[in-house]
Amino acid sequence: MVEAKQCPECNSSKLIYDETRGEVICGACGLLVEEKMVDTSHELRSFDKSEKKSRGGAPISLQKFDKGLTTNVGEISDIYKLDSAQATRKYLRLKKWQERVSTSIERNLRLAMSELRRVASFLDLPSVVRDESARIYNFVLQRGLVRGRSMESVIASCIYAACRSYNIPRTLDEISSASEVERKEIGRTYRFIIRKIGLKVTPSSPKDYISRFSSTLHLSPGTQNEALKILQKAEISELTSGRGPAGIAAAALYVAALINDEKKTQREVADVAGITEVTIRNRYKELLERLDLEDKMKIKENERRKKKKQQEVE
Repeated sequence: MVEAKQCPECNSSKLIYDETRGEVICGACGLLVEEKMVDTSHELRSFDKSEKKSRGGAPISLQKFDKGLTTNVGEISDIYKLDSAQATRKYLRLKKWQERVSTSIERNLRLAMSELRRVASFLDLPSVVRDESARIYNFVLQRGLVRGRSMESVIASCIYAACRSYNIPRTLDEISSASEVERKEIGRTYRFIIRKIGLKVTPSSPKDYISRFSSTLHLSPGTQNEALKILQKAEISELTSGRGPAGIAAAALYVAALINDEKKTQREVADVAGITEVTIRNRYKELLERLDLEDKMKIKENERRKKKKQQEVE
């Protein structure tokens, strides 16, 4: 009986829910109130010998070599439930043959998806980027582009391509440290993959790095907005073309922090951005000269000196 609604015809509250048909019928006048309802309750059935009852298996995922659809012979713990040596030998033989009948692509995917999950977990990437990385790797593997290259470098390149596709900033240095593959090897493999499969990737913008760098440096929202304004002026002046986006973003944050009186050393900003202090210093000088920020810096410096003198007088 469903008491939450009333019949629109006779205003009766005696509504009957038919589970097999997915319908709600009025018990007074027989009106069909609802039909084709989806059953969201748990399915109390078990398809194996275990007492654990579940609605179904895990959802299909590209991060698994078989998309989560393959049925294994059994788990390791099942061997202790066998009551005879003959059954144990049969179990081990079936499990061995299940691994033997798998193709080379399946064996490659089993190792590659494990490596992909490890690197993505280290970089704290969202699930949509992991699925995109797995999709790119599957496409590359099916076309035979993995041959002659290490699996780790191809996985790192696919992750970098997925990050670029979804505008999630991750530098080559970060991916290199996570995958333990040289930066040059990742860049070389990445350029080869996008050229062969025709993947269109937009260039990364320095603005994509601002939120992550400022969060790591514990900068205020005002400093973050000031850095975005500086980058907008830098794009108009064509200062961002031909330069690394991480370096420009780090220099803009460094300038914005000085303007808002949130002092951060060049070493701190360089460590967060994964670049050298020389790069920060060069980009910092370019921003001051081309965007006429020297006067603004002098005004802020004079204000700080006045405040310091007032505090000393008090």
